[in-house]
Parts: sequence; structure tokens; C-alpha cells
Amino acid sequence: MEKKKSSGLAFALFLQLLCSVAGLDRSQFPSSFLFGTSTSSYQIEGAYLEGNKSLSNWDVFTHVPGHIEDSSDGDIADDHYHLYMEDIELMHHLGVNSYRFSISWSRILPRGRFGKVNSAGIAFYNRLIDALLLKGMQPFVTLNHYDIPQELEDRYGAWLNPQIQKDFGHYADVCFRAFGKKVKYWSTFNEPNVVATKGFMTGEYPPQHCSKPFGDCLSGDSNIEPYIAAHNIILAHATAVEIYKKKYQAKQGGSIGIVISSSWFEPLRDIPADRLAVQRALAFETAWFLDPIVFGEYPPEMRQILGLRLPTFSSEDRRKLQYKLDFIGINHYTSHYAKDCMFSPCEEGSTGSTAFVISTSERNGIPIGTPTSMPSNYVVPEGMEKIVMYTMQRYNNITMVVTENGCAQGSTRNDPTTNMLNDKDRVEFLHSYLTALTRAMRQGADVRGYFIWSLLDNFEWLYGYTQRFGLYHVNFETQERTPKLSAKWFKEFLEGPEVIERMNIDLESL
Repeated sequence: MEKKKSSGLAFALFLQLLCSVAGLDRSQFPSSFLFGTSTSSYQIEGAYLEGNKSLSNWDVFTHVPGHIEDSSDGDIADDHYHLYMEDIELMHHLGVNSYRFSISWSRILPRGRFGKVNSAGIAFYNRLIDALLLKGMQPFVTLNHYDIPQELEDRYGAWLNPQIQKDFGHYADVCFRAFGKKVKYWSTFNEPNVVATKGFMTGEYPPQHCSKPFGDCLSGDSNIEPYIAAHNIILAHATAVEIYKKKYQAKQGGSIGIVISSSWFEPLRDIPADRLAVQRALAFETAWFLDPIVFGEYPPEMRQILGLRLPTFSSEDRRKLQYKLDFIGINHYTSHYAKDCMFSPCEEGSTGSTAFVISTSERNGIPIGTPTSMPSNYVVPEGMEKIVMYTMQRYNNITMVVTENGCAQGSTRNDPTTNMLNDKDRVEFLHSYLTALTRAMRQGADVRGYFIWSLLDNFEWLYGYTQRFGLYHVNFETQERTPKLSAKWFKEFLEGPEVIERMNIDLESL
């Protein structure tokens, strides 16, 4: 009797929450709109030495003590390599029509172009893709989500060497050939701006290159290397896009784009200098990669400040860049304030001085939005509308897809599972950001999809397992998946506006 009463109260709470977030429903989006969940290979697959896979840079990095907050790694993670069928059933139950995942480069080409294609890796992703299609879900595939074969780093320095362009082109060609008949959505890179910044400016990510005042690494030059790495990533993207458009797109019928980490910025003070600082902050984060790909040149805001520190594009580079892209993927989580320090002094040692911008999350001691458990992430729904409109206006309304949006829960090993399941804050976050997205779409923004980060609680990079983004709670000891309140909310949202009436629940009987 007590159990029935408890479950009844929980369900009553769920219905109350559904009513409290009324005003948003599936019918506000086109019937062809992609609704899905996002993951990445290193964060969920595990099986890091199975199926002839080689070590990736993240395999090596996480095994060095002190790199990850809880001393964890992705050796097992969510064991998706073995449990992918169960995870597909979870998505099918939600009612999503697409799944965004990444392919492990180390699983397909363990030694890059210096070795053979790994048939076991090809077979795994074919099984995954076939199972998704059987359930009516479109695979939305990212070729590179941070992890690369460690051999490429050891052999020639990976992103700091133009050879990586040829390696990435070879890898992309293998994937297009193996999976392209069944995959209609490709993105070349996930958040290359994060790779360049955290790998080569602050040194937080592999290969840990940096210099003071940005960080204290054993090697690197924070004033030069981020832009070299970015240049090679941009041209690796162009190499893959050219291959796809010349050899595969016409017969396979898919589309290809890139995914950028895109925060929004507000001026800290209502003065012209801070409004200009906002434009520089956006240029140094989002336009850094998109301007060269769309327009063939780095943003003028960057060129003005960095000068010859920014590489130049050769005539051959520009020829490759002419193939453009079919869509822009936007990963959006939060917003910040931007304070000018071009016309006023930058704080000593400030890493914001690259763009002569200080990024902060507070104004007069008040945060820009409700804090979340993820440091520097705040709930600012209007940032979603504004970053989409910025992208629309700067890039002539190229098709956009919101490829990641989500909210973290802080977690320790001792947290009761029941606390993690009642993620009311995440439901309110998703509702508010989706509502903001509809406002941008009503203004003409050509947005074709929205993916929640993430399907599962997973390995969250430097935070290990201390931050949970999943719609499904994962017990990392047993690998049991349990739906959170947010999973139930998303399922009901996808089923349409009539769901509450259709449920016909008599609350008095609970």
C-alpha cells in the first residue's frame, strides 16, 4: 500500500510538472524535424581495447593520474559497445527519430593511414546503424568528437602538422564508403574550437600544450599553436567535405556539416566598448571556424588583433573550401557577460586578453542566470534564441541543427539514485531552451533538428563521472539504466499536445 501511495505521488508530481511547462508542444515544429539524443564514442562505448581498437589520445590522457577529477577513465564508461541494443530500445521508447553519435577513429583505423582498416570496427558501427534504422531512427554521425588515434600524435604531432589533413580525409573516405548508403547526416568535427583552445591554449585537454599566462605546460605556445591546430582542422574538414561532395553525395543523398561550441555573450555594461567586446567574443569562439568554411577567410575581428599569428589560406586551400557545408551544428549550453579590455586594462594574467575580452558570469555579484552544477554553465534560455539568430544572420541562414543542449547534475558515489531521478531542474531547462528555439524559428531561422545532451549519464571529460547529463541514470557498477523525470517528460513532449487528455488519469485514485 505504501509503495502504491509513493508511486502515485510521484506520478502526480510528474503530471503537475507537465502542466507547469505548458505552452510548448511537438506541433510547434515541422513534422520532418529531427528530435534526438546525443552521445560520443569515448564517453559511452568503453571496450577500449576490444575489437582490435588502438589507444586514442583520451585513453592515454585519462590513464595519467591527476588529469580527471575523480581519477576515472572511459575504459568501460556506459559499456555501450556491448549494450548498444539496450540503448537503442531506450531511444525507441522515448520516441526520438534520430540519434547523434560519433565514430571512434581508433576503432576504424587503429594506425591511421599507416595501417589497415579494422573490419571489427566497421562491423560494430554497421550493426549499430542497422539497428537504428530498423527502429525508424536516422543515424546522425560525427566523424571526430575529440578522440584521435594516439599513433598520429606520436608519429607527427597530429593537429600541429598538415599531414593530419590527409589522415582525416582517408578516415572520412573509409567511413563514407562503409556507412554512407545508410547515413544521411554527417558532421566532420564536434567542437573543434574546444579542441584548439583546451588542447593548445589552456592545456587542459590532450596533447596538453600551453604557455603562460594561459597555463603551465611542459611544451607549447598558447599564442601560436591554437591557430595552427585550428587551421589544420578547418582544412581537414574541407578535405572530407570535398571527398563527400565529389564521390558520394550524389549517389548517397546525404548532407554534411560541422558542429561548433557556441555560447552567447551579453555586454557586461551598456556601453559601446562592451558591445564591441561581445562581437569579438563571438568571433573568437564561433566565427573562428565558420567564417573560413563559409566565406574562405578568418573573421576580420580576429585578423585585426592577431595579424600574422593567424595562418593564411593558399589558393589550393581556398579551392577546397569552396565546397562549403550543408548545415551548421550548434552546441549551446550557456551564456556569459563580455567586458572590454581593448580600451581599458585587462586584468593581469587574464586569458581573455587574446580577444581583449574578459568573460564573466556575474554582474554586480549577481549571476547571469541560475547556476548549474557544471562550473560556468548557467540557465539563460534567451541565449538559445540569440545564438541561433546570430548564426542565421552572419551565415545567410544556412540550415542549422542544435546538436547539443543539456543540463548537468552534480554527482558523487554516495548520492541516492532517487535524488538523481527527480531531475525537475533539467525538465525546466529543456522546456525553456526549446521554447526559446521556437522563437528563433518563428523569426525565420532554418533550424532542422534538436538533440539533447545526453541519452545517458556518461564520462564527462575532465569531470569524469561527477557530472550527469543523461535522460537516463546509469549505475556505473551494474550498468543499469533508469529513466529520469526528464526522459518521461521528453517522451510525453514527443507524443504531442494531447497526451495529458489521452492519459485520462483520475488523480484522486492515486
